[in-house]
Amino acid sequence: MFITFEGLDGAGKSTQISRLVSRMEKAGGAVVVTREPGGTDGGNLIREWLLREDADWTSIAEAYLYAASRAQLVETVILKALAEGRHVVCDRYVDASVAYQGAGLGIGEERVREMNELAIQGVLPDLTFLFDLPVETSKLRTAAGRGRAPADRIEQRSVAFFERVRAAFLRLAKDNPERVVVLDATRSADELEQDIWETVANSIHLGKGARFS
Repeated sequence: MFITFEGLDGAGKSTQISRLVSRMEKAGGAVVVTREPGGTDGGNLIREWLLREDADWTSIAEAYLYAASRAQLVETVILKALAEGRHVVCDRYVDASVAYQGAGLGIGEERVREMNELAIQGVLPDLTFLFDLPVETSKLRTAAGRGRAPADRIEQRSVAFFERVRAAFLRLAKDNPERVVVLDATRSADELEQDIWETVANSIHLGKGARFS
């Protein structure tokens, strides 16, 4: 099963990924955990380039860099893991590009999907958890989390940018109800964990992915 986590920074995705993977492994599942951008040596370099405060990428260049990192991840990690019968849990995937570059930067959501067709090779998630959070809450949590460290290039963007991103994520969820589960990220971590686990266990039981051994 291929599971992705989406949403604004500060929504608690990392915590819930860790908790889900722990429960999947305890239940007997073999799980590969990865992230975007990154997840490979080349992808991690691209991540550094994208997030540097002094980087001056154009919108189109930024979108292609995300797609390049994704292409490497799909080819060398995701496809291999799925072929070996392992579950894959990924922190962000192509939906993030549709929201951040397509809507946030104004490139166009459909245009970004087309840019990523070759990169993903038809590999789409079986299940996506969208952590929905008000933009102001996201910014407050992100600032608290980084402490005195400077904001990265993406974090420096305006409230209006992130409002467009959030709206795009919610449109994606509305258009893909069979795949995307919207979670209220202001709820407690324990409540979110239980909802996620029940959804994953039920999806696997219904045959969306390989059963736990």
